[in-house]
Amino acid sequence: MQKIKMPVPLVEMDGDEMTRIIWDMIKQDLLLPYIELNTEYYDLGLPYRDETDDQVTYDAANAIKKYGVGVKCATITPNAQRVEEYSLKEMYKSPNGTIRAILDGTVFRAPIVVDGISPSVKTWKKPITIARHAYGDVYRNTEYRVPANTKFEMVFTAQDGTETKLPVFDYEGGGVAQGMYNTDKSIGSFARSCFNYALDTKQDLWFATKDTISKIYDHTFKDIFQEIYDAEYKEKFEALGIEYFYTLIDDAVARVIRSEGGYIWACKNYDGDVMSDMVATAFGSLAMMTSVLVSPDGNYEYEAAHGTVTRHFYRHQAGEQTSTNSMATIFAWSGALRKRGELDQNGALVKFAEALERASIRTIEEGVMTKDLALLWEKDDKTVVDTHGFICEIAKRLDEELKEAL
Repeated sequence: MQKIKMPVPLVEMDGDEMTRIIWDMIKQDLLLPYIELNTEYYDLGLPYRDETDDQVTYDAANAIKKYGVGVKCATITPNAQRVEEYSLKEMYKSPNGTIRAILDGTVFRAPIVVDGISPSVKTWKKPITIARHAYGDVYRNTEYRVPANTKFEMVFTAQDGTETKLPVFDYEGGGVAQGMYNTDKSIGSFARSCFNYALDTKQDLWFATKDTISKIYDHTFKDIFQEIYDAEYKEKFEALGIEYFYTLIDDAVARVIRSEGGYIWACKNYDGDVMSDMVATAFGSLAMMTSVLVSPDGNYEYEAAHGTVTRHFYRHQAGEQTSTNSMATIFAWSGALRKRGELDQNGALVKFAEALERASIRTIEEGVMTKDLALLWEKDDKTVVDTHGFICEIAKRLDEELKEAL
């Protein structure tokens, strides 16, 4: 078949470790044979981030604002051990956190559901979509290792120079401290993104914080959500017969476990990070979770919800065989290509993305899978393949899907 053209590029952000290897496999076996792939490439691998003092991350985020669509490989957020391992100049912040702060969007994560793998939570019958606020909080914090006999205060300085000083804690021994922030504007964008997504998908929306403990910080989230809902969305929700529901985060966790699914669960940044992993694993595997960051001005960044699969990477480096699930990374590419096609009215590219997803799901449902899914498989026949073997099996079915679609 003639290769599908892409007149407008999307932003491609390469990553680290095992997912970087999978990234190249996907391009070589599933994309380049069929598409004249047009991307603006940024290497977000940790060595190049260090070489550029992390400027490449900022450049990639601004490129997404220019072109409207990006696709990102999983990346390392370095801790002290990584700083030593990679001989880094400093302990860089999370690339995802940096990109999210620049785009000021909301992350929507939903499981990839396949026939043959039932959720670990027996009551779950429908997918649960996690809407994660993607700005500020602990991901853009300022931290300090506090020496003994130190007073911790917060100082707020107005434009006229007026200072408001708040005492936090007097340290006798050593300790730690952090400051974090959010803005009314970003919280409002988060709320509207969630309400709009609920209307688009005709699903109930849940939101949860800990406002009983955090009586200003979390309570502000609750108040802004409620104000926007009452003023702009209440009538639209009632017309569709869907519900906006607020509760405390601990109550929400209990309700989620007892529910059948089929709704959007909106969470603050850290809560969403944790709960999306829980939902993904309970539905099958963290590698079976789609993730898209949607900014208020209509930019999209697709990525895998999981990390760089370090353990498999070390095995790969040692020459050992790995069986790493590439589904989330494949769906990051398919999501970005579909959105690029929709924005450009490129029907062939949209059909390709849909065919790629069908081929990927078919591969698993026909009993061919990586080791993580084989442990969860409920049917009799299954074939466990290695990392590249799984992608090759998808490629076979992709040929069949594309013959019908195009």
